[in-house]
Amino acid sequence: MRRDDAYVLDMLLAARKVLEFTQGVDWEQFSGDELVQNAVMRQIQIIGEAARSVSPEYQSERAQVPWAEIVGMRNRLVHEYFRILPRRVWDVVEKDIPRLIQVLEPLVPDENEPEGLFGGGSG
Repeated sequence: MRRDDAYVLDMLLAARKVLEFTQGVDWEQFSGDELVQNAVMRQIQIIGEAARSVSPEYQSERAQVPWAEIVGMRNRLVHEYFRILPRRVWDVVEKDIPRLIQVLEPLVPDENEPEGLFGGGSG
């Protein structure tokens, strides 16, 4: 797997963890649960850190991914931690993460499909 593919996979896995951590949770529960908030923010940071590491060439070929917004959110969580609004994080959970998963899934090679040296093809 190429390096960019690995970063995109990291993004997808972290986004799925966000949904896992918030399954069955509503805003009232989220706003009162610092543990869940921190777990979610950590995964969003991972998404942003991985996005930041994806090569500019890969990013430009996949403009459907909101790279700058993802990295921007990561930067706010890391550098402006004292101004984090739980409501904004919750909005990301509800609106942005499901859309991000839909965009990333087609970019990640199916683990069941053979590829590479021993993975089929002609030869």
